[in-house]
Amino acid sequence: MEEKLAKHYTAFETILEKAKSDFDKKWTKKMVPNAAFKDFVLKKTLGTGSFGRVVFAEHNKTKTPYAIKIMEKAHIVKMKQVAHTISEIKVLECVKFEFIVGLEFYFKDNVYIFLVMRFFNGGEMFSHLRTLKKFDEPLSKFYASQVIMAFEYLHYLGLIYRDLKPENILIDHVGYIKMTDLGFCKKIDSSRTYTLCGTPEYLAPEIILSQGYSKSVDWWALGVLIFEMCAGYPPFFARDPMRVYEKIVSGRFSCPSHFTRSLRGLLGKILQVDRSKRFGNLKDGTKDIKGHDWFKEVDWDSILNRKFKPSYVPRISDPIDTSNFDSYEEEKLRVAPKEEYPNEFKDIVVQTSSPA
Repeated sequence: MEEKLAKHYTAFETILEKAKSDFDKKWTKKMVPNAAFKDFVLKKTLGTGSFGRVVFAEHNKTKTPYAIKIMEKAHIVKMKQVAHTISEIKVLECVKFEFIVGLEFYFKDNVYIFLVMRFFNGGEMFSHLRTLKKFDEPLSKFYASQVIMAFEYLHYLGLIYRDLKPENILIDHVGYIKMTDLGFCKKIDSSRTYTLCGTPEYLAPEIILSQGYSKSVDWWALGVLIFEMCAGYPPFFARDPMRVYEKIVSGRFSCPSHFTRSLRGLLGKILQVDRSKRFGNLKDGTKDIKGHDWFKEVDWDSILNRKFKPSYVPRISDPIDTSNFDSYEEEKLRVAPKEEYPNEFKDIVVQTSSPA
């Protein structure tokens, strides 16, 4: 097993080197929109968030299904999220990895910015976790292994994700994951950042304490996700966010009785308040996590190459089935006679026609 893992490390390192070369070339290029509103037919809202909604759509000519994130420029400016939006578009356009949702097209009209991504109709992990109450350890391990490799990819590119949670993980038609919503993803390379962002239950202690942080926060969030997948609830939970923060900073949590010994051991190493002791953040990097006893049965290359057969596959009737997503009240898109906030978004996208 150790020999197989060693081969995986070598092969994956080669993949990451090539990926970084491709990413760096794209990162320096000017962003040019490659579609228009008239190219798509909007069908149904798949989800809503603090900065917009995601709508199921079909391409007019090809009939290919897509998920389009629609963000109102006025709201982005009001919430002071212009920089985050620019970053999200740039990162989405440049990343390309098996377990991360990338950008297919993007454009704007007078009122909105549209990000067009592939449609993965298995729904959010959050919905399946809510239905099943919790995942068994083998399934949690399968999902966690993909998150780990996605983090390795992002970190190798000098990016941190900062928003891991079940709501931001989609399941595809064969049961593999796709991490989505890169709005908080940031390019930091070897530097640190101090921004307070993310979901309260998933925040690392160093974010809460304003200590300045880097890639270590993603590994903490991985520990929280593994715990929540296996337990059905997060390790640090309270009605009051301030109480949640107190629990996180203390680092004290209790594992359910059904957690295996190896799972408890892994969580103790990842949910480590002291970053100098946290797995994923030590000199051996992800080898400490991948080589841990809890992952000993994982065939990393088999999962990376999508040859492993998942134990759980969402029910899907056809490529345009949206039944795995919750229903939302539909909203008509607003129109405006001239472009709103042209200066704030002038470097990202060029003008196209408004929706009819």
